[in-house]
Amino acid sequence: MKKIVLTGGGTAGHVTPNIALFPALRQEGYDIHYIGSYDGIEKKLIEDFEIPYYGISTGKLRRYFDVKNFTDPVRVLKGYSEAKRIMKNIRPDVVFSKGGFVSVPVVRAAHALGIPCIIHESDMTPGLANKLCIPVASKVCCNFPETLRLLPEDKAVLTGSPIREELKKGNKISALDLCGFTASKPVIMVIGGSLGAAAINKTVREALPQLLKDFQIIHICGKEKVDNLLLNVPGYKQFEYVKAELKDFFALADLVISRAGANAICELLALQKPNVLIPLSAQSSRGDQILNAHSFESQGFSVVIDEDDLIASVLVEKVHEVFCSRQTYIDAMAKSSQTDSIRTIVKLINEAINEAV
Repeated sequence: MKKIVLTGGGTAGHVTPNIALFPALRQEGYDIHYIGSYDGIEKKLIEDFEIPYYGISTGKLRRYFDVKNFTDPVRVLKGYSEAKRIMKNIRPDVVFSKGGFVSVPVVRAAHALGIPCIIHESDMTPGLANKLCIPVASKVCCNFPETLRLLPEDKAVLTGSPIREELKKGNKISALDLCGFTASKPVIMVIGGSLGAAAINKTVREALPQLLKDFQIIHICGKEKVDNLLLNVPGYKQFEYVKAELKDFFALADLVISRAGANAICELLALQKPNVLIPLSAQSSRGDQILNAHSFESQGFSVVIDEDDLIASVLVEKVHEVFCSRQTYIDAMAKSSQTDSIRTIVKLINEAINEAV
């Protein structure tokens, strides 16, 4: 049986694409193992899938001064030794990395053992962890055409991001029943990430009087961010977060208002959902969401509102603009080569093993 080690962690975005690969890898006959940090979010997410999990020491590699810069390199070196020992026992045929700082010692250790590695970069510009892994990777998968020019030409492959097949199997009727909505009025889903997004929440609520004239709204607003004064507004349903229901809400939604995290927008692309993207501002991030969003806009998949320009009247205008032209956006997404990512990535994994033999 072929063996594969997957790695990636630190945030859910570095884990869920790996989870999306599990069914296809199993169908291909792979024995799957996972290496992550001792107690990161990846450990909690992976434990539901009956896959052997191995924790290693890890540290963050920073571009700025922090006292932990003196201790974290030691943790990374320890993680490298641990990953090397684990893989000597597992003897995997290939490693697939979704990134995050835990991936650096794993990928580097695999290379030292002669194990081929395929890595995936979600954002338009590679993060520091992946920059440290690219030199030893066999292939580098990416989500955006613009990323190809930033990667070694012989390694770069435009794949898109793996998304869970279950998201494509939602039930509109279940979502209508849960929300108490009518089937005769279109639905907007608002989602700002796992913690919600204060600026989006505020603006959507200010825009409710206008939006509710034409739409029903599912608002996934984040933990402890439900507005109790709006609990009984007809056509407006708030949730702190959703899990199993998400696929049903996607099936019901005619349009999505979202942040522009790479995995989130790749889900919108795969599901062909017309969307308005409101990327996290450059003051609150390294600016990757802004680049992601404008790439999708240039490809005809999205309309973007920069957070600095976000007011209720602009949001209402852009929502109507996208909804009225929704088929144009759906057609553009249907033509994208980034929507068959799971099959493309599994093919690269198989090829890496064959070339290493």
